[in-house]
Amino acid sequence: MRRMRCVPEVVPSAPCAAVGAVLALVLVLGPPPPASAQAFPAKPIRMVVPFAPGGPVDMIARVVSPRLAEALGQTVVVDNRAGGGSTIGTELVVRSPGDGYTVLLTSSSIAINPSMYPQITFDPVRDLAPVTWIAASPLVLVVHPVLPVKTVSDLVRLARKRDGEVVYASSGSGSAPHLAGELFASMVGVKLVHVPYKGAGPANADLLGGHVQVMFNNMLNAVPNVRSGKLRALGVTSVRRSPALPDTPPIAEAGVPGYEATTWYAYFAPGGTPRALVDRHRREMAAVLRQREVQGRLSAQGVDPLGSGPDELARHLEIEIRKWAKVVKSSGARAE
Repeated sequence: MRRMRCVPEVVPSAPCAAVGAVLALVLVLGPPPPASAQAFPAKPIRMVVPFAPGGPVDMIARVVSPRLAEALGQTVVVDNRAGGGSTIGTELVVRSPGDGYTVLLTSSSIAINPSMYPQITFDPVRDLAPVTWIAASPLVLVVHPVLPVKTVSDLVRLARKRDGEVVYASSGSGSAPHLAGELFASMVGVKLVHVPYKGAGPANADLLGGHVQVMFNNMLNAVPNVRSGKLRALGVTSVRRSPALPDTPPIAEAGVPGYEATTWYAYFAPGGTPRALVDRHRREMAAVLRQREVQGRLSAQGVDPLGSGPDELARHLEIEIRKWAKVVKSSGARAE
């Protein structure tokens, strides 16, 4: 077959004119962008929750993920990866590409884990990119009604009388409820027996069944059961009263001055994620947290929506890691 050649003519042939037009367009606009440079997001986003379904982190994820999907124009899939005190799901995110398509929604356990699990292979400060501080919530010191105590002071007296016999449940070794109990015991000088469960849901079920009598419970599980009389609230772990339980005093005012163990929830990306993608996630999540319906649903569960910049969250994480390292060391708490 005879090959076509483009040669200079006074009036260029149609094929040659087309080639020239394409070359001119490339020179003006540049080559087409590679697939990796397509507008973000071009596919669904996985939101890893390193806890079992039914707990407060899962609840928050289920509230914000549909709104985040609307804002981003892509599906946001909640992926529960429980185990290892939240280290399994966290490590999954640490090992994921920093492309904005895998993110972590977790609790303040991320600041406890470096002390409770010294064998973990990642450093949350080094290997995660902070996005935003989503919310905060106190825990509630609750007891089963069968236990003959009505105040924090009553519980302390009972624990001293029954040294080493009062059992408290938590959502797992190294969890915020576990360390809240260790901090309480160390500050009042009593010995409490810790029983870890695989998540807040199973722990709460055994508490309601009377198999354990004490728990530093999350607001999601505590509030409806306190209101119905199935559990008795003795105090909240924040320095101020919670609007969700206005008649329940802070533990710091009820016999343990200086006590505070607020749980917080935050949003992270894998380390190395470009700042532009981090900022995009932060902006969209901030807009979600400003929505009245989202604020109402979170507040009804005793969770206060917050929002912050990446740098503020990074500073808070480092402060919390130092705080809980001291509690772990002084109490002798360990993963079980």
